[in-house]
Amino acid sequence: MPLDPARIAATRPWFVRSAEDLRAAEHGFFAQPPLLGAIVFHCQPAAEKTIKGFLTWHDVVFRKTHDLGELGVQCTALDGSLESLCRRAEALTVYAWTFRYPGDVEQPSQQEAEEAFDLARQVHDAVLATLPSAVRP
Repeated sequence: MPLDPARIAATRPWFVRSAEDLRAAEHGFFAQPPLLGAIVFHCQPAAEKTIKGFLTWHDVVFRKTHDLGELGVQCTALDGSLESLCRRAEALTVYAWTFRYPGDVEQPSQQEAEEAFDLARQVHDAVLATLPSAVRP
């Protein structure tokens, strides 16, 4: 059965944007010194946009939120194989604001940035693996 072009057009931009966030995060590792706060900050929207793309593909309405726990519950209701990954991705939620503005928070460590990037990449890759190649960036 052919894929609906309108569904692809509504869904693909979410994955294009999530891939851009991953690229921005990865680029931060090459700066001297590495831009650790920026890396983890970009990991959160990468995972968020990936999950929102998945929900869009499945015609599931979602709130305007950065809460990966809430979005993950909606995601796993559609595909239980993503449950463990979505639960782990909840940890990225805090990066939507923690290092975004100046304050009393110490910068994340290199290890924390690497783990956040790896997790965001896993979410992106696992979700895309469940969908047709037409939505991939």
